[in-house]
Amino acid sequence: MLFRKKKEEIIDAPLIQLIDIHKVYHMGNEEVRANDGVNLTINNGEFVAIVGKSGSGKSTIMNIIGALDVPTSGQYILKGRDVSKLKDDELAIIRNKTIGFIFQQYNLLGKSRLLENVELPLLYSGLGRKDRKRAAMKALEKVGLSDKWRNYPNQLSGGQQQRGAVARALAGSPSLILADEPTGALDSRTSDDLLSFLKELNEEGNTIILITHDHSVAERANRIVTMYDGKITFDGNVDEYRKQVAL
Repeated sequence: MLFRKKKEEIIDAPLIQLIDIHKVYHMGNEEVRANDGVNLTINNGEFVAIVGKSGSGKSTIMNIIGALDVPTSGQYILKGRDVSKLKDDELAIIRNKTIGFIFQQYNLLGKSRLLENVELPLLYSGLGRKDRKRAAMKALEKVGLSDKWRNYPNQLSGGQQQRGAVARALAGSPSLILADEPTGALDSRTSDDLLSFLKELNEEGNTIILITHDHSVAERANRIVTMYDGKITFDGNVDEYRKQVAL
């Protein structure tokens, strides 16, 4: 199966290590510490939710984990490689080969068919045309949309568009699936379906990091990390989190 990780691939070495991560922005004379000494380790095969309100630093740490940005100071080790100081072109290669992104707004290209949208990340991977189409169709089959491959995004429901975005994230068999508020534009039933699907992917061995402000969404993960004012304030399992929230 294309997306199932072999047991021997789920090893003890961490997939992600964030070591004393600081991200500082300067706005006029004001210094904003979006991340302020973040330390976090995530292992292969985990399903982790990072939770926080607007301004908590969760989006900044997501951008660093997703190689969309680099920290002001500290180390980010991904698959044993320090990516903290890499240049933009090097970060782009990591994003393409290692990370699958699922965004709140789907980010599907309106003038391209669904199959072409799912193929898009594979264009930069060196795969030939036939192999790209084969991988994209397998991804669409995985999310139950193989019969919609000819459709344009505006011919799909919101839930179908989000599943299309999931297929795009899966097509390259990434080491990490990074989901940024993936249920934010969905109704409750469709949200539940998507979260159940992410849970299934995790049970097959995929590593998933879910960014959210919603406590009920976070509780679908196996591990929850909360952020406030750029710092991690909690890191534990769902039962421990529920006790924390109840205090």
